[in-house]
Amino acid sequence: MTAMAPLLIAADHAGFELKEALKGSLDRRGVPYRDLGTLSTESVDYPDFAHRLADAISRGEAERGLLVCGSGQGMAMAANRHHGVRAALALDEESARLSREHNDANVLSLGARLTSAERAERILDAFLDTPFAGGRHERRVSKIEP
Repeated sequence: MTAMAPLLIAADHAGFELKEALKGSLDRRGVPYRDLGTLSTESVDYPDFAHRLADAISRGEAERGLLVCGSGQGMAMAANRHHGVRAALALDEESARLSREHNDANVLSLGARLTSAERAERILDAFLDTPFAGGRHERRVSKIEP
């Protein structure tokens, strides 16, 4: 990840606590980020936050994003409806690494009910540290959007 490129982060109520824990990890790594909410555990609708983040990525306001909800799946599904967004649900470091290396994923989606804070930090590290491999994968990624 580019040293000064901001990472956008967003969560619903189920993902709020994990998002807050991961902000500490980002601070320790020196990764700049912008928190798009939610700001509490009060019930909210996850698509609102996924769309907010994905819209910003589509407009070029940031290169990458992090979404957190209960399973991670709903956020990924909503985000992937946006042009230029390739959100990947990752349950371990290997899936995060491969989503970057092979699929040029630009949004990581995590499930707070499925992933401990310690594991989520390792997954986020793998996502941030892995570059896109390009090559034969470039052709395939270009076929994702019509």
